[in-house]
Amino acid sequence: MAVFSRTRRTPPVRAGLALTGILLIGVNLRVAFVSVGPLLADIGREFDFTSAQSGLLTGLPLIAFALFSPLAPAVALRTGLDRALWLSLALLAAGTIFRSMPVPAALWAGTVLIGVAIAFLNVLLPSLIKRDFPGKVSQLTGLYIAAHSLVTAVGTAVVVPISLVPGSGWRLALGIWAGLALIAMAVLLPGLKRGTADGAASDPTGKAPSVPVRFRSPWSSLLGWQVTMFMGLQSVAFFVITTWLPSIERDQGISETTSGLHVSVFLLVGTASSLLTGAILGRFADQRLLGVTGSLLAMAGFLGLLAAPQLSVLWVVVSASGCGSMIVTALSLFSLRTTNHVQAASLSGMAQSVGYAVGAAGPVLFGFLYDLSGGWTAPLAASAGIMGLSCAMAFLAGRDRVLPEQPRQRQKAGSQLRS
Repeated sequence: MAVFSRTRRTPPVRAGLALTGILLIGVNLRVAFVSVGPLLADIGREFDFTSAQSGLLTGLPLIAFALFSPLAPAVALRTGLDRALWLSLALLAAGTIFRSMPVPAALWAGTVLIGVAIAFLNVLLPSLIKRDFPGKVSQLTGLYIAAHSLVTAVGTAVVVPISLVPGSGWRLALGIWAGLALIAMAVLLPGLKRGTADGAASDPTGKAPSVPVRFRSPWSSLLGWQVTMFMGLQSVAFFVITTWLPSIERDQGISETTSGLHVSVFLLVGTASSLLTGAILGRFADQRLLGVTGSLLAMAGFLGLLAAPQLSVLWVVVSASGCGSMIVTALSLFSLRTTNHVQAASLSGMAQSVGYAVGAAGPVLFGFLYDLSGGWTAPLAASAGIMGLSCAMAFLAGRDRVLPEQPRQRQKAGSQLRS
């Protein structure tokens, strides 16, 4: 995957604008689609959705992530990084507004546009950080992750109260998030005026390699698939909970406003868990313990909602602790299981593309099982079982080993994958 770099030194004023732009892009990465969860019942009632259709609505952005993420570097190479980011924000604003129009088809089309826009922003934001702040990549990455987690938590907490304001409704509650994209577009506009020629494509370090780097593709490696499946399975827990928790709690007599607050608690606790996991990750010889522990906590959350749903706040905290730990572990494996940065980018592209597809299937399957069984027992039990598979993948992918550095030689047909 190509990444774009700029070697000239950035003046202080421009650096300040760039930092502001990074944070504003960061806050747009989740809130536009995660905030749908607390309002899903209202949307479903208006359009007479089945539970499977409601799950598909929340899964569409993830499907777009899987399909369109690989296209982002090529678009940025053609248009320039600043312009590609700006156009992605414009697409996000348009999709958010379009989704709130009183036309059934607009709901689906706008959701797809939101997914495409966020897919591009997810891929290109790290490139912006590398270009303008090459010496502070890790610090700014942590900062924008914290920013978008905080804004997403606030967003999920306030969308229901906004929708209950007389004359408002769910359309206004979701449509207002277009304002965040418009603000980010305004901050990034000076970058367009400076020009968009970002130079030649380079490797993931931001430096053009002097010689081609040869490595075995993760697509042909058992280890690559173990990392990929752990990435996908852990994402199922996050998206199922943020999508379906309000509906589960509603059947327990919990108000939509309170459920929105519980989703915010889930996001905030997950952020704290992510920070803690990142701080202690380097103290372990391998990542099996952290990966398996996170998966077990998520499993406990699903089983708790099944056995004692009246204690939903407790299970929200437990599952959030697991999900926050798992995502950091999964993302770290892209580097820890590879021998060089080019190979790490290849594994990251594979794991995120397939992982988003797996994650998108989670809410849809959950809703299908609810429709089929008429209750929450089957979908919650299935989700707990998926976390059991996540434990197995965490144990396999977390072992201290790396993908082979050299590409595999041609072998006879029918030979098995080797890690």
